[in-house]
Formats: sequence, C-alpha cells, structure tokens
Amino acid sequence: MKAMILAAGRGERMRPLSDTMPKPLLEAGGKPLIGWQLERLVAAGFTDVVVNVAHRGEAIAAALGDGSRFGATISYSQEPEPLEVGGGIATALPLLGEGMALVVSGDVYAEYDYDLLRARASAMDATAAPPHLHMVMVPNPGYHPNGDFSLVDGRLALDGASRLTFGNVALYRTSLFQELPRREKLKILPLFRDWIGRGWASGELYTGIWANIGTPDELARLDRQLHRMRRERVLR
Repeated sequence: MKAMILAAGRGERMRPLSDTMPKPLLEAGGKPLIGWQLERLVAAGFTDVVVNVAHRGEAIAAALGDGSRFGATISYSQEPEPLEVGGGIATALPLLGEGMALVVSGDVYAEYDYDLLRARASAMDATAAPPHLHMVMVPNPGYHPNGDFSLVDGRLALDGASRLTFGNVALYRTSLFQELPRREKLKILPLFRDWIGRGWASGELYTGIWANIGTPDELARLDRQLHRMRRERVLR
C-alpha cells in the first residue's frame, strides 16, 4: 500500500522562513518536519511513498532523494503551482494507483502509530462497501476551537454536539479521486462534506502528541518541546 506526503504548499504564514526553504524542510528537534513523517511511515511498513511538490520542490527532492537512505522508494508528483489537497491527490493518482492510500501532511508532527492503519486499510480494501475513507481526528487546538466534524460510534458526521479537528492523517480509497480534474486547484473540505454526508467516512480520535505547524512561533514551540522530550528520555 502506498503513502503520500503532502509537501506542495507555499507556507504563507511561515514567511519569511518559507521564502528560502520549503516549509516541510524546516527543522524541529534537529530534523526536518517531513523527515519525521517519512521515518514514521517507513517504520510502519509504508515504504512506497509519493511526495507532491511545487514551491521549492527541487529542494525537497534534493533532501529526500529517491528515499533509499530512509528505507523507502519515493516518487514525486510535480505541480505547476500548489493545487490544494484535493487537487494534489487527484494529480498524483497515476502514482498512487488503485486501492487504499495513506495521506499525511508534510508540515504536521504526530507521534501517531501509522502501523495501526495497515490492518484497517486491508479490511477496507477487501470490500467495495463504505467506509471509503478513514480520518484521524484530534482534540481541537486553540486556533480551531470549533473543530471540523463530529465522531459518533466510529463514523464521522457533519453535525453533532462534540466536534473534533481533522489531524491531516487519512486513508482514502483512491477511486474517490478518479473522476476529479488533475493539475487543477481543488480544496478537500467540500469533498469531505460530500463524502461524510453520504456516510462514507469512518474516523478515530487520537489524543497523543500532534502539532500542525503553520507559523514560526509554532515551529519554535515544537522545537523546544522535542528537545525537552529528548532530554527527559535521556534522564530516565
């Protein structure tokens, strides 16, 4: 099964750091953000990886290469400009192929165990029935207090008393993107609303360490946290 790391965004809120360095290559805890993601994917057995690139994509390709030093095989989906999440996945479809694919963001730090999704993906791939996507949700961060969707008995709902935030980690049946235009900008949120409204989406709540890095302050905060965690582990 293939995995995809979303790495094509411009990172406007990360400027000026992102003017010269693509956001996924910015470091926290002594390692690029995309490096943390790639290492965790490989550790869970996701060694066939697609990375979409646009802004300073050549720098990402130079840093990751063909993936061999990480124990992975990396293919690159080049975008003429950042195509948003929906457009990026649709454009990368020839590289992802048929079946299930795990898609994560290159600017998210999460200690979620991706191995947990392998059995779920196999079960989803064994039938044509819903769910067609499985989304990992997290408690609402301070900058997004109202959340995105509700999680009820393992299914996602558009409305509900308790809303959670999408953690930018999801399994997709790639056929969801088959009829969508390629190399065009396409936001994922309207697609989520459609798919969830049809009853196609399952979900789970992850309450471990998670950070969606959007600004220099958030990057610095994560860097301090990771260095502190490393020191604490050494002292144990």
